[in-house]
Amino acid sequence: MRSHPRPRPRSRGRSLGVLLAAASAVAATALTVPSPATAAPAPAATARPAPAPAPAPTALPEHALVGYLHASFANGSGYTRMADVPDSWDIIDLAFGEPTSTTSGDIRFSLCPKSECPNVETEDEFKAAIKAKQAAGKKVLISIGGQNGQVRLESTGARDKFVSSVGAIIDRYGLDGLDIDFEGHSLSLNTGDTDFKNPKTPAIVNLISAVKTLKAKYGPDFTLTMAPETFFVQLGYQFYGSGPWGGQDPRAGAYLPVIHALRDDLTLLHVQDYNSGPIMGLDNQYHFMGGADFHIAMTDMLLTGFPVAGNKNNVFPALKPSQVAIGMPASTHAGNGHTAPGEVTKALNCLTKKADCGSYQTHGTWPALRGLMTWSINWDNFNKREFSKNFDAYYGRR
Repeated sequence: MRSHPRPRPRSRGRSLGVLLAAASAVAATALTVPSPATAAPAPAATARPAPAPAPAPTALPEHALVGYLHASFANGSGYTRMADVPDSWDIIDLAFGEPTSTTSGDIRFSLCPKSECPNVETEDEFKAAIKAKQAAGKKVLISIGGQNGQVRLESTGARDKFVSSVGAIIDRYGLDGLDIDFEGHSLSLNTGDTDFKNPKTPAIVNLISAVKTLKAKYGPDFTLTMAPETFFVQLGYQFYGSGPWGGQDPRAGAYLPVIHALRDDLTLLHVQDYNSGPIMGLDNQYHFMGGADFHIAMTDMLLTGFPVAGNKNNVFPALKPSQVAIGMPASTHAGNGHTAPGEVTKALNCLTKKADCGSYQTHGTWPALRGLMTWSINWDNFNKREFSKNFDAYYGRR
């Protein structure tokens, strides 16, 4: 997201695009108890209906649309009340929960101040609108981080505070789960930490532990999503951490151990295919954001798997197509690398139908690809809902 001062628009990890370009250049049923037979007949009791069971959580649709809602701040796209979020959005990520300090683990969330957002709803209205969205089958998550919300869980104390404070937000607002949007310097690998399957860096080990604890607390219906930048995922094909001899950016590929350790708990991974420098794909060619080709190549890597830092004996395994969505900005105002609707359609056609692929040859066809993510619902509204309408039209949803 873009940094403050407000009310400028937030985008995601803008400064990493420059760093990435440089790196790339370098390479109950109720029971009636009968009365005893000897007892006098009792008056007939008026039957009381059993309490209605809590509604079961609704599964995500086969193809889902994920969007971030600017809930805690204002910017040039305007404030959108929860009740006014269009029905197109299947997962609504509340942006953002942010830490009291980088290493505290203490996450806080509050609605946008009325001085910044004159049309902000009350907390009770906000909670009621969340319940209404959930009743309509939507998921509402707290997203932690963003560009301004650097989070480093370097100690077990910070880990435990993260668990308790995030749990408190989820409970207070009745949310469905958590989105991890760690950016900037939140995740990096210590020198010598070279195996994504067995990470040793405390900030990464503690994050994995914290999320597993939250998942265990809330159970199998807990929704977990992640929104890393390409620098932290696909760049790992070339570079991983500071490298075997040091000297590389230690953030390169640093999300891979987190994704891998949590893959059985992960609902969706939607990498930000924007604010990015060029990234090498599995064809060993560089791909540039803004068109179908970039989304095709980046998503093919997630659905095929890839050797980390070129080591064929250390392969990051493919994710299931139902766990993957493609992250894009909703408009030219929302972030660098905006993709026009026609190019979005080409990317979906290639990945799900093996059509419109251009020069890139994917390693499979994935009709079960879950969908798209965007920054943001607000910017989509500002842009006359071009992004969400295109998605709905593609899948025949409206």
